[in-house]
Amino acid sequence: MPLIATENLTKRYPGAVALDGVTLELEGGIVGLVGANGAGKSTLIKILLGLVPATAGRAIVLGLDSATRGTELRQRVGYMPEHDCLPPDVSGTEFVAHMARISGLPADAARERAAETLRLVGLYEERYRPIGAYSTGMQQRVKLAQALVHDPSLLLLDEPTSGLDPAGREEMLTLVRRVGTDFGIAIVMASHLLGEVERVCDHLVAIDSGHLVASAPLARFTALTRLLTVEVEDGADLLARRLTDAGQVVRQEGRSVLVDLDGPAPYDLVRDAVVELGLPLVRIEQRRHQLEDLFRGDSPLVGEEARP
Repeated sequence: MPLIATENLTKRYPGAVALDGVTLELEGGIVGLVGANGAGKSTLIKILLGLVPATAGRAIVLGLDSATRGTELRQRVGYMPEHDCLPPDVSGTEFVAHMARISGLPADAARERAAETLRLVGLYEERYRPIGAYSTGMQQRVKLAQALVHDPSLLLLDEPTSGLDPAGREEMLTLVRRVGTDFGIAIVMASHLLGEVERVCDHLVAIDSGHLVASAPLARFTALTRLLTVEVEDGADLLARRLTDAGQVVRQEGRSVLVDLDGPAPYDLVRDAVVELGLPLVRIEQRRHQLEDLFRGDSPLVGEEARP
């Protein structure tokens, strides 16, 4: 049974469609849910949690129907929301222990788990300070801690690096990766930053304007293409003309010339042309697909359905 399965999942609001017929299946691991702001990522997460009803279709999470068994489902799932939701006058340890008790843990176990979880996210020494005195990065860590405290089988993280500086983002992504790999907790991480997903995730789900664009292992989105990238400091137009005259299929992108590799490998031809023209070569390498290609329609995986 898949970890998450949706069938024709649709959510309509007056004058807008947040999700439009999304059907997918996801197994474990760390899944990146990507799309621009307003693409439908948060709506999908809230439907999976049973917090928002779908207009049509259904969602099954951990074998439970999110529409009818939401309370039971949320006992097994950790949720880190994007929006500010922390009480400023409560200490970190009080808040996380409270969330543990809401999830069904006895008082003593809740306090113990709160201390352990705050240590995991790097807030053990700061656990008695009021949350209102925490930095943005510390508050994001508290939100992650409360999502983890009841030892969930699945984490749903909505923009976990929101508001963080580059160093804070890197620390949070490292922590998310550790939770998924070292502790074996399945994670769905929503982000509008493709670089974050590439940094952390194993599988990618792309949504655009409520539609499922693609779902597949991340490595398939970044596979090698049949293009050779030749970057020179200047003279790219001269190089492009020389290679075209030699029968190569090329196109120019700024300082780079992209050479079609469907025919005989042109490495020797490119080398000789660069030397003869006296061009300062920066790099020559086989190009990979980019995640950005998904939203330009250039990826061969656009429209591909999810696979376990």
